[in-house]
Amino acid sequence: MNTTLPVAMASDLRHRPTNTHRLLISGLLAALLVTAGCSTRRLAQPAPVEDRSGVAGTLDIKQLPGAENAGKPGYYTVRPGDTLFRIALDSGQNWRDVQAWNNLPNANALEVGQVLRVVPPVATSPVTGSAPVTAVTSAVGGTGVTASAVTSTGVVSRPLGTSTAAVPAPAPAPSTAPESAGADDVSFVWPAQGTVIAGFDEAKNKGVAIAGRVGDPVIAAADGRVVYAGAGLRGYGNLIILKHNNTFLTAYAHNQALLVREDQAVRQGQKIAEMGSSDADRVKLHFEVRRLGKPVDPMGYLPKR
Repeated sequence: MNTTLPVAMASDLRHRPTNTHRLLISGLLAALLVTAGCSTRRLAQPAPVEDRSGVAGTLDIKQLPGAENAGKPGYYTVRPGDTLFRIALDSGQNWRDVQAWNNLPNANALEVGQVLRVVPPVATSPVTGSAPVTAVTSAVGGTGVTASAVTSTGVVSRPLGTSTAAVPAPAPAPSTAPESAGADDVSFVWPAQGTVIAGFDEAKNKGVAIAGRVGDPVIAAADGRVVYAGAGLRGYGNLIILKHNNTFLTAYAHNQALLVREDQAVRQGQKIAEMGSSDADRVKLHFEVRRLGKPVDPMGYLPKR
């Protein structure tokens, strides 16, 4: 029997696989999938851990200015909505001083989380290499010989007389009393003549409101220096802030016109503004007294009417 298939039939079998062919092909595909699975498991092993705890790992972390002082006394951490003017007012400071203490090129560019110094930097005294010698004396008298007193400030010579007393060291310069000394003795006068239409409320009203007419005089409640004059503090309109000493500030808000400039010295009773309604619902003077930056009831400091 001739088992040779016709050429056409063999060609047809090559192009139309039988069940046997299908089984062989399925087996080959299954083997390939198992191999691929093993390869995938090998490739899925954890990659080596790269240590980024060093310098390279911290390059993307932005350190805000003064962050190392957060929480320390005399420092303030900027919160959303803060302005330098309000921070200075709440700290009892001149906003320009706060700007200078923190080397801020732009008073309007603060970042949330930035830490600002709100108290003056402590002055450092020069350090000398040796302890001062207060005096060197001589028992020789009446000869015109001079003796030298060596002090921490230099050498002081004087002719010797009959006295053999030690040459006194130069007396230290009297220390200037801080402005805060006697701060409670500041005597305030009423800043306007109208009646009080809103009293002090620490949560809602940080001062008192005094009624009046447009253009009525607003006067300085005590001697002081202008630390702010402008309209940069939201809710206050045209505002003047006076610093009377290291303890007390007074604020005069909603004015129509400001008659003084920053850093100007003013006297008690001097006209500093004209009453108005800037950033207010009616003509009035909003007057604040701040003790160490904290609002206090002005009625406790103004004379009885």
